Amino acid sequence: MWLIIWLSIAALLVIVEIATLGLTTIWFAGGALAAAIATHLGAGWMVQIVVFAVVSVVLLVFTRPLAQKHLLKNNEKTNVDSLIGSMSMVIETIDNQKQTGKIMLNGLEWSARSENGDVIEEDSEVVVQNIQGVKAIVSKK
Repeated sequence: MWLIIWLSIAALLVIVEIATLGLTTIWFAGGALAAAIATHLGAGWMVQIVVFAVVSVVLLVFTRPLAQKHLLKNNEKTNVDSLIGSMSMVIETIDNQKQTGKIMLNGLEWSARSENGDVIEEDSEVVVQNIQGVKAIVSKK
């Protein structure tokens, strides 16, 4: 009976993973499969639950980052994400205290703030570190 339950849980989790592609439930499906094997070997329900939990967490913690790295390596940055790391020219002195500063980024004027609070003079070259709303967070090159 428990074998069927664990296999059903594993199948359900695989279906959820296929539907969501979140790379999360697949590791719990592995835990359910390990619990099914423990059931087949005659383990009690408490051991099955411990096997499920331990295997799921180990798979999640140790293999998820590796899988994400390999699966997302061809992930192309779009929209604002593609601007991070870009070089830009300061067209108005950036001063976080005075809340002033603009850069020219890909032919467009952006409001800008310094990442570390330093004043960055006009005509300086900067690197976009982050985008927060409509402001580019930059650092000196």
